[in-house]
Amino acid sequence: MPRPVKRRKVCHFPRVLEFLPAHAEARRSPILLTVDEYETIRLIDKEEFSQEACGEWMQVARTTVQKIYDSARKKLAEALVEGAPLHIEGGEFQLCDGKGTGCGCMDCFKRQYRQQYEKQKGDAVMRIAVTYENGQIFQHFGRTEQFKIYDVRDGTVVSSEVVGTNGSGHGALAGVLTALKADALVCGGIGGGAQAALAAAGIQLYGGVSGEADHAVQALLKGELDFDANARCDHHDHHGAEHICGEHGCGTHTRGS
Repeated sequence: MPRPVKRRKVCHFPRVLEFLPAHAEARRSPILLTVDEYETIRLIDKEEFSQEACGEWMQVARTTVQKIYDSARKKLAEALVEGAPLHIEGGEFQLCDGKGTGCGCMDCFKRQYRQQYEKQKGDAVMRIAVTYENGQIFQHFGRTEQFKIYDVRDGTVVSSEVVGTNGSGHGALAGVLTALKADALVCGGIGGGAQAALAAAGIQLYGGVSGEADHAVQALLKGELDFDANARCDHHDHHGAEHICGEHGCGTHTRGS
């Protein structure tokens, strides 16, 4: 008897289930993309997860993720090349309820922090987030595992707290900062896509900064912070090699491909 297929955890049910090219043939059968296939595309291609991290998120083996992802990419390619309708439906999956142990659901994560920080933050408080590791400003925004959050009132830090990013990828980190109600971000290198996401969220960026996080925030409050608003970290062009973000080294910090 064949082993039953393990259901894949899905944290984001697609909002749009049907894509129809403007000049699609009326009789052309749609290509069916399953919900779990959609989830691998979302996590790997949009959120920039490794296949291993995607497997942990969906609670299946990396080899299973690879098979699902390969199937999804082939279907997307066929839809684009052939101009075929694409429907998303079915699949072996279960929607995350946000209650499981070690749940990695970004929607639940954002909701948790939004509720927590909306209660704490008053109108007169400015909230500054800093990419953080061992007291220093972590030099690669997209790979930061922690933010240090500073609440400032009347030019003085009144509280601070280190918050984990829950393993979020590049695209999701801007959402984390939005959920944390951050007004500004201090970091080292940061990619163009993340810069655009922060700008869209109304979060002021102070990039290209290195050194101690606490000192950087104090310098910012005094108007003395040396930063580069155009500091970039185009790590995808380096595939694990050491590279430079602005004037500051990012290091490798590779987590797999």
